[in-house]
Amino acid sequence: MPELPEVESLRRSLIPYLEGKRIESIEIKKPKLVSGNGTVRQESKGKVDEFINELTGEVFNKIERRAKNLIFEFESGKILLVHLKMTGQLVYKDDDHFTFGGHPIEDSEHKLPHKHSHVIFKLNQGTLYYNDTRMFGYLLYFSSRKALEVENHFEGLGIEPEDSGFTLEFFKKAMKKKSGTLKTLLLNQSVVVGLGNIYCDEACFEAGILPDRKVNTLTDDELKNLYDAITRIIPTAIEMGGSSVANYLLADGSKGNYAREHKVYLKGGKDCEICGNKLEKMKIASRTTVFCTTCQK
Repeated sequence: MPELPEVESLRRSLIPYLEGKRIESIEIKKPKLVSGNGTVRQESKGKVDEFINELTGEVFNKIERRAKNLIFEFESGKILLVHLKMTGQLVYKDDDHFTFGGHPIEDSEHKLPHKHSHVIFKLNQGTLYYNDTRMFGYLLYFSSRKALEVENHFEGLGIEPEDSGFTLEFFKKAMKKKSGTLKTLLLNQSVVVGLGNIYCDEACFEAGILPDRKVNTLTDDELKNLYDAITRIIPTAIEMGGSSVANYLLADGSKGNYAREHKVYLKGGKDCEICGNKLEKMKIASRTTVFCTTCQK
């Protein structure tokens, strides 16, 4: 699943291709993708009709992001919210460009639409495709920014790591109110968003803290080290286009470069780059977690 740096990089790379473009028609082949965002979703003709009727004719104004959600705002103020989940993909294609973000397209799938193209936006110039092999993702229509807020779609999400309010003081205060295992807390996004499996492992390693530590055992110095790691790693990963450890690509088809910076993620059993000891791994919150028992305490 793409994490915050990958989604932010995708957002930035889609801007020149979509802003100012008008939606001329919409085809929805899998109604459940626009009918809700839960694990179990039912197809809704009403949601499909609303989605098509309300967004046809709209002009893309800007693209924003909240955590891993892409927020497309139109000139009218209407909102399209997109979450790629595990296998979602956005592809923009016109006579001169074939640009995409998400999972890569097989050679046999370069002819669009294909069997995984479930939502198709015909624009006044080019076409935007939403492809999704496992269909865990979703596209939701909201009449306005206020309607999105009323829905409480982002309820429970913590602060953005690049927000000016994400200070060391804020981080320490928020963390001291929490309990449980460190990595589990970071993964649930309730304090700060954007730390998925990749960046949890990397931040804990850089901070010198074992990911299975209990949050209430962390000292002020350790919390500062963790804060410093988060505020360095996330912006750096964004600027480098994300990690692309498996097959996540940006809208220009390029892979993110931050994977070259990984110190522990997916490296269980290999030598630690710092001390030379073997990196160990365990499951935390059902996620494979890699760490160094020498460098992390």
